[in-house]
Amino acid sequence: MGCAGSTPAKGDGNVKKIRRPKPWKHPQPITKSQLVRMREEFWDTSPHYGGRKEIWDALQAAAEADLELAQAIVDSAGVIVQNADLTICYDERGAKYELPKYVLSEPTNLIRDS
Repeated sequence: MGCAGSTPAKGDGNVKKIRRPKPWKHPQPITKSQLVRMREEFWDTSPHYGGRKEIWDALQAAAEADLELAQAIVDSAGVIVQNADLTICYDERGAKYELPKYVLSEPTNLIRDS
C-alpha cells in the first residue's frame, strides 16, 4: 500500500512508445525550403495555441530528434502521448497539443531543392 499522495511510476506501461508518422502527401508538391518555412511558422506561433511554452519547446525538440531521443524528451517533460506519432499530446495539466504532420516528417511528394 502506497502513500495517499503517491502517483503511479512512469514505467507502469501507460507510457506510449512513439513512432514516425505514416507516409503522407501534401495537397501540392512543395520544396524542402517551403517545408522548412512552414515548420518555422508553426513553431513560432505554437505558444499562441494554448498550453505551456516549455511543453511546446520539448515537442519541437522531440519532433526534430531521432525516435530514441524524442522518447526521452517527451518522457522527461511529462508529455502524455495520445497518438504514437506525436500528432496529439497532452501535458500533465490536461492541455492539448496538436502537431501537424509537416513538423514531424516530410511528405512523399517533397521536391528536392536544386
